[in-house]
Amino acid sequence: MAVCSRCGIQVGDGVQFCPSCGTSMVGAPVAAPPAPPAPAPAPAPQAPPQAPPAEAQQPYQAPPQQTYQAPPAQQGYQQDPMQQGYQAPPQNDIEANKGMAILAYIIFFIPLIAGTYKTSPFVKFHTNQAIILVIFNFCFTILVYVLMAILIFTPLAFLAAILWLLLFGPLVLVIIGIVNAAGGKFAKLPLIGGLFTILK
Repeated sequence: MAVCSRCGIQVGDGVQFCPSCGTSMVGAPVAAPPAPPAPAPAPAPQAPPQAPPAEAQQPYQAPPQQTYQAPPAQQGYQQDPMQQGYQAPPQNDIEANKGMAILAYIIFFIPLIAGTYKTSPFVKFHTNQAIILVIFNFCFTILVYVLMAILIFTPLAFLAAILWLLLFGPLVLVIIGIVNAAGGKFAKLPLIGGLFTILK
């Protein structure tokens, strides 16, 4: 590009007269090409962070551990053997009242008449189980006989024989209760042992 000698503006190549002042561009000086931009200065290198002095660094100290202290053991035993967390009474109570606990599953009201359940948690527990078993046996037997009476007049009469075999279920529970009482165990009867509590 040329530069006008009169007004100093740049005029494109091939233009004979300055568009600003009309001066002839013949023999006008050529404008120097623009200088390339100077490269940006490189950032100065940063010094690496200095570690704190050795005396300023304190070693890690773990927090003090608190030792677990178990709650003090309860003296004696709870009065209701049906509650959770029941502690067994002294062994002499179990050994002295095994016979009465076994008798509760055969004739449940004997411990009630004798009042043994009031003084022996072992007898009280098994008397509760025996009373639950008596109530269950009564209701279960009525239900089975009603179903048998209905089925005997239907094409499904053969099911009545199967229902009759179910009447031996309470007898199995009686045997389980006697075995638990003879072994000195506070074990509830399967399925029905935890339904409810009579003696509290």
